[in-house]
Amino acid sequence: MTFEETYLNDNILDALYDMRFEEMTPIQEQCIPQILDGRDLIGVAQTGTGKTAAYLLPVLSMLDDGGFPHDAVNCIVMSPTRELAQQIDQAMQGFGYYLNDVSSVAIYGGNDGSRFDQETKGLKMGADVIIATPGRLLSHIRMGHVDLSRLSFFILDEADRMLDMGFSDDILQIAKLLPDNHQTIMFSATMPDKIQQLARTLLTNPVEVKIAVSKPAEKIQQSAYVCYEPQKINIIRHLFKAGELQRVIIFSGKKDKVKDITRELKRMNINCAPMHSDLSQQERDDVMYRFKTGQVDVLVATDIVSRGIDIDDILMVINYDVPHDAEDYVHRIGRTARAQRDGVAITFVSELDMRAFADIERFLEKEIVKIPIPEGLGEGPKYEPNAPRKNTRGRGGRSNNRKPNGNKTRNKRHSTKPSSGEQPSVKSSQDSVTSTQSKDGQQKRKRRRPNGNHHKKSNTPQSKTTPATPKSEA
Repeated sequence: MTFEETYLNDNILDALYDMRFEEMTPIQEQCIPQILDGRDLIGVAQTGTGKTAAYLLPVLSMLDDGGFPHDAVNCIVMSPTRELAQQIDQAMQGFGYYLNDVSSVAIYGGNDGSRFDQETKGLKMGADVIIATPGRLLSHIRMGHVDLSRLSFFILDEADRMLDMGFSDDILQIAKLLPDNHQTIMFSATMPDKIQQLARTLLTNPVEVKIAVSKPAEKIQQSAYVCYEPQKINIIRHLFKAGELQRVIIFSGKKDKVKDITRELKRMNINCAPMHSDLSQQERDDVMYRFKTGQVDVLVATDIVSRGIDIDDILMVINYDVPHDAEDYVHRIGRTARAQRDGVAITFVSELDMRAFADIERFLEKEIVKIPIPEGLGEGPKYEPNAPRKNTRGRGGRSNNRKPNGNKTRNKRHSTKPSSGEQPSVKSSQDSVTSTQSKDGQQKRKRRRPNGNHHKKSNTPQSKTTPATPKSEA
């Protein structure tokens, strides 16, 4: 299905034409008509499937068509991280290139006071769309810089990550300030119980669109060590002794364990750095910059970077513990084997993680190779995912590591109107669109709206599942 077969207005279609976007991805094809029809919607889709365009395009089209207050905030897009907020802001500028009367401002934490002052000025001058992290938005609300009483669109992007990062209370506080008649749109890569509960709280009779999780790339060499908890750090010591490993990410589900792993790696003189939610935004930016530029060889991280990290040369991913579900596993190991490169994914499976790992194997429809414990580290447990769970502790080899805790007067901040003869050029990914200006003098092309292909509004909830088309992430 093409974008021209929808009710998106001509200004949006012109921008898409310039970006050479023609065919919609499955998530866009199923979500755009429903959002245009005014339905609340929850979309379950991986990063890289085009979900940013799936919600921005219809909302921007409706705002440009008019009928919304000129002196009010009309749309809030919530993002769990500064990095994603920046990507959404870039997409906003690309898709809104020809929108003369739709303004936006991005607000996110981790900056100095001058940035906060700039955000305050932009908010006071008026903005149709605010792209924000929860904590930063609440700060501006409490200082009286934002009034959400006439909001029309409330969008939550990567809702599961926001809950994982502890933003549940912030989201609910913001939701209490919204009018009853607003439209809520939620996207999440996974659908655990806590997301379903949040959806029941925030959405009214929503359409549910599910895009099946893609399988990992065939180029990823997947394997696992079935081991006791204290053996894990010694297996890492063995892996790093066997070769000069660089461009490695070690994932753990708990930030306290990330800190412990980092401490042990530094004792081995491994050039590493941690990434978790206790770090300030400035510290996280610094860690990511040093890792991207090769100043750090090993990144030890929680799932805060399992999605959306834009690094193509990761050689190995190590799952220090088994992810909670198959989707998280796919996101983690998907950091490697990108841009036509090969990659390695190793998972440590303890006795308590065997059932979860067996679920992942069932999802992948393949048995992952089990590697014997390196010589001298003792024997590991037998892989018996269906056996009753035992509360076992630390057998099969001694470790020198400590036990992890486990526990509108409109004044735009961004110009959306191009100068005469200018055209936008963008990155190819649907989920990260950067608008730039060329000066070739070419005029934008206007197309006539096709007849037919109108989308009928549905009055009953819908649930759809469509295989996702593999698509590289931004």
